[in-house]
Amino acid sequence: MKAPALVEDWRRALVARGASPATQEAYTRDVWRFLRALGDPDELTGDDLGALTQPQMRGWMADLRREGLGKASVGRALSSVKSFYHHASETHGIRADVVRAARGPRSPKPLPRPLSEKDAATVLTMTGLDSDHDWVALRDTAVLTLLYGCGLRRAEALSLKGSDAPLGETLRITGKGSKERLVPVLPIAREAVDVYVAACPHPLTPEGPLFVGVRGGALNARIVSGAMQTIRAAMGLPDSATPHALRHSFATHLLSAGGDLRTIQTLLGHASLSSTERYTAVDEARLLEAYEQAHPKAL
Repeated sequence: MKAPALVEDWRRALVARGASPATQEAYTRDVWRFLRALGDPDELTGDDLGALTQPQMRGWMADLRREGLGKASVGRALSSVKSFYHHASETHGIRADVVRAARGPRSPKPLPRPLSEKDAATVLTMTGLDSDHDWVALRDTAVLTLLYGCGLRRAEALSLKGSDAPLGETLRITGKGSKERLVPVLPIAREAVDVYVAACPHPLTPEGPLFVGVRGGALNARIVSGAMQTIRAAMGLPDSATPHALRHSFATHLLSAGGDLRTIQTLLGHASLSSTERYTAVDEARLLEAYEQAHPKAL
């Protein structure tokens, strides 16, 4: 079978899987660009595609970079070609080993953007100031205190059950990948949760959610983001000051106070130390900024 027929067969499969017209167009454009790099697409056969070599694959990706495509765009193009080859392999037996083994260029992860210690503390005192219900303000304060005081993810805080209250000195958290970790609980976090539980007008059952909405159902994560957005606007903080930024602040402030990376990795539940090491770069950047602002020769 010739390449154009293979492409059309694959495109129909994309349609059957519910791919949007924009996705179909982008993926198909990527694959045709790839085929033109191999030769005349109208003349290429399934055997030609199966005979693809690693140097050809690397050369194609290098050409994309030379043409000015960013790493993300090259990665998307590779995903398109992988999808095409996977379908061709499954339906027409075309070898796809070289394509399956190909790895796109790695895009560096952006550095976390934590709040300053002063701003993080202020956030916790301003939570819920515009709320119509006092207990809602206490609830939001408790949630955000857990993010900053314990380094929890938003979803982890909202997954707590009524049976978790009152909080003890440690909290068993099930994070990403269903991995469990023990997190120390600061007195301020225990107190914030206790005050919320005492004020909550809805009954909290052992198996039900600890944090509930105004109607008594599980608290929606968007409500937490909305509370943080209100605080952000009141304090004049950047858009990066999200609930997750409080978790970043937890890690960065621990590191600044002398915490070691392995301990912080455990507290955050990172599977890889490389994820935690990003906070080292944040700390170094903050030190350099302070140096440039305060050192006599920098003034």
